[in-house]
Amino acid sequence: MAIIADEDPLLATMYGLRDTDRVLADLTEEGESRLRARATAVAIRARELDDEALTSVDRVTRAVVQEQAEAVVHRIDSRAVEYTVTNHFVSPAAHVLHYLPRVPIADGDQADAYLSRLSQFSGYLATAASRHVGGAVAGRLPVTRLVRGAIVQLDRTVALGADDPLLDPIRHEGMERYADQGLRMLETEIRPALAKYRTALTELTPSARDDDQPGLCWITGGESIYASLIRVHTDSSHSPDVLHRTGERLVADLRAEIAQCGARLFGSSDVAGIFHRLRADETLRWRDGQEILDAARTAIQKAESQAPNWFSVVPEQRCVVEAVAPAQEAAIPSATYLMPSPDGKRPGTYSTNISRPTERYRHFAETMAFHEAVPGHHLQVTRAQGLRDLPMLRRLPLSTAYVEGWGLYAERLADEMGLYSDELSRIGMLVLDAMRAVRLVVDTGLHSGGWSRARAVEYMTANTAMPEVEIEAEVDRYIALPGQALAYMVGRMEITRIRTAAQDTLGDKFDIRTFHDTLLSGGTLPMPVLADVVADWTKST
Repeated sequence: MAIIADEDPLLATMYGLRDTDRVLADLTEEGESRLRARATAVAIRARELDDEALTSVDRVTRAVVQEQAEAVVHRIDSRAVEYTVTNHFVSPAAHVLHYLPRVPIADGDQADAYLSRLSQFSGYLATAASRHVGGAVAGRLPVTRLVRGAIVQLDRTVALGADDPLLDPIRHEGMERYADQGLRMLETEIRPALAKYRTALTELTPSARDDDQPGLCWITGGESIYASLIRVHTDSSHSPDVLHRTGERLVADLRAEIAQCGARLFGSSDVAGIFHRLRADETLRWRDGQEILDAARTAIQKAESQAPNWFSVVPEQRCVVEAVAPAQEAAIPSATYLMPSPDGKRPGTYSTNISRPTERYRHFAETMAFHEAVPGHHLQVTRAQGLRDLPMLRRLPLSTAYVEGWGLYAERLADEMGLYSDELSRIGMLVLDAMRAVRLVVDTGLHSGGWSRARAVEYMTANTAMPEVEIEAEVDRYIALPGQALAYMVGRMEITRIRTAAQDTLGDKFDIRTFHDTLLSGGTLPMPVLADVVADWTKST
């Protein structure tokens, strides 16, 4: 766990690992080189262990350790800090601005640690700027559009004044002196550093990649970088070409499903017409943000009531629903989930974007709630957190394919559970499914096929019912975070394959609650490890 925490100390804090609370990530090349050497050594040691000498639990843990250590190496090799400049929380500055205000502070020691970390933000930004410049010299340039979005975010942050969310963790009773120190630090150190970082980004903009060259294939070493990131996010070595063709096949299959559902709902099986109706019919949009929040809460309550019929363990702590913070509205197209802190002081939270509500569509609401909350991320993450007998490494959401594959599996599972309230919500499930299939095509098209941003937007527009405001934000997210969008469908397909294999093997002995318990009771497992665990279960059943 030390390597995971040292790679991203701030995210470690969000996971409840407080040993690195006083520091931010070391973005220097030297720091990354040292971390890579440590991760490589761990992966080698894990690979060399004799499985026959280990218990079944330890064999699984050994496999997880190896997979996660290798993932650290792949992430470092991607050199993402050099070219990742965006308002999305994967870039250096946005990462801190997103997560630091969410750090739970319970006492003076934690407040001291928080101020120590805050004091490092200026140097952190300077290092990030240096890495951006070094990357540009080496031919690994950021994307102009995303750099401009980052600049806008910085301007909004600098203009916040005393209401800056960076003070939120220490802005409560008994923490007044810490809040005062934090405010002085903001005024004398951090805001000047943010302004200086903004200047560095402005100087990068003229040489940055334009909308015709947004993918990794246009930077030095982009092909190998993308291969590494596919491995990180999908737990597989699939080639971009295979994933691209798979996506095209899935898009075709889903268009057929959408046609059938549209015939029942609208009396037409013309997919283009169905998409147009979903986009253009103002009666299918929201009136205001409160209506969006109410719909999410209702869907989650319905799922919670049915969950015991499908799972042996359900969350004790309910999922909180809130609006996406205004400063994050541009970076989070629809919704996101933040896991609860292990101490229970920060609840699991489903944040939905309620900005420009009359431009957002009703049919997505239930599917997104099922994906992010129950039976999706909230159920899976809280189950993993409760597995106190397992090593911490297996309790954290470290496998993107497992976590996002489960979220997408949960959307279809919700249909099996009878959770969708009407045909409109069910077509929402199908068009969101299509969007995840489209991601396979678009992500590989951008980063391997050399697609322009406009081509990616055009393909998404033709094959999803998403509004323009969300399509453009989605495409920019794929550009900013290469490979992550592949995890959803690749993970879901593997979970579905594993379930089908178990059903075929067990026949009448297959029990869905026991199957789900097997998927979830081992913690967050990389997909090859999960497949082995379920195969062992079917043999012993």
